Amino acid sequence: MSGWTLGIETTAHTFSFGLVDSEGVPFPSTSDTIRPEKGGIHPREAADHHKDLASKLFRGALESQNLDIGDISAIAYSQGPGLGPCLRVGAAVARSLSSALNVPLIGVNHCVAHIEIGRQQCGCDDPVLLYVSGGNTQVIARLNGRYRVLGETLDIGIGNMLDKFARSNGIPFPGGPVIEKLALQYLEHEQNPTLEGLELPYAVRGMDLAFSGLMTAAQRLVEGGKSLESVCWSLQEHAFAACIEVAERALAHTGKSQLLLGGGVACNERLCTMSRLMAEERDGASYVPPKMYCIDNGTMIARLGWLELQKRTTNLHESAIDQYLRTDQTPIVWT
Repeated sequence: MSGWTLGIETTAHTFSFGLVDSEGVPFPSTSDTIRPEKGGIHPREAADHHKDLASKLFRGALESQNLDIGDISAIAYSQGPGLGPCLRVGAAVARSLSSALNVPLIGVNHCVAHIEIGRQQCGCDDPVLLYVSGGNTQVIARLNGRYRVLGETLDIGIGNMLDKFARSNGIPFPGGPVIEKLALQYLEHEQNPTLEGLELPYAVRGMDLAFSGLMTAAQRLVEGGKSLESVCWSLQEHAFAACIEVAERALAHTGKSQLLLGGGVACNERLCTMSRLMAEERDGASYVPPKMYCIDNGTMIARLGWLELQKRTTNLHESAIDQYLRTDQTPIVWT
């Protein structure tokens, strides 16, 4: 298709507009993230943040590529999963722009968008995806025209777990990057780190994962006198090892050799290192896209929209959000 596809991402804390050109080539997003001074993300407050910034971010996205509004030939948006009030803002903006410009509208699956931008950026053909974000933790592989969930969290997403632990220790959102820094600080003055005395529960449940007990046990270690830096290190080691274990089982089960990381927690260098080492031991390869495409971004929505627009569009009466949309509910209609 000719012209540019605009992608709108509003599943949670980030409002982002992204663009791909007529060939599906992605360009950096224009984004803004709500950062609560205390507590977690309140869905309605995040939705208000998104509404207030919609016009400014949209203009910024156009200006970033010196585009006029008439250069937009399609509008893609996150239809789910995510926080309901936040998703509704993005859907409303998408409907308005589609109607005003008289261009096709397409609602896409946020989780699948993470996969497709990763495949495009890393040159992966048919990887197993380790999807690690605030709201989700899943191990995914393609089979018979869909992305199948081979394992997932039974309670909370790994990013949510890290943020909650951080919040319990006075670290504001987002807590994951601070936990990573504290873990590195621990390693700087601990030449021979050991998990003795820092043990945490086993988070693997078959092919699934459970993180809430891990978080509670880590907090008890802090309350029992262990340094926050050492517990941050232990928490990362245990949580990431569990994810890598399930990912390795998925590689063995599917016979695939490529592992692709996606989601905001994929920005963590320790997780990337563990993933790379595991894949190399299996004579495979591990990939992670640039950090700007790991976190929630409008460009990945635009990219998936561009792919799907070759086969389908979304009518207004089908454009309602689905905050519980599953990864495996989206048929792979593109090649």
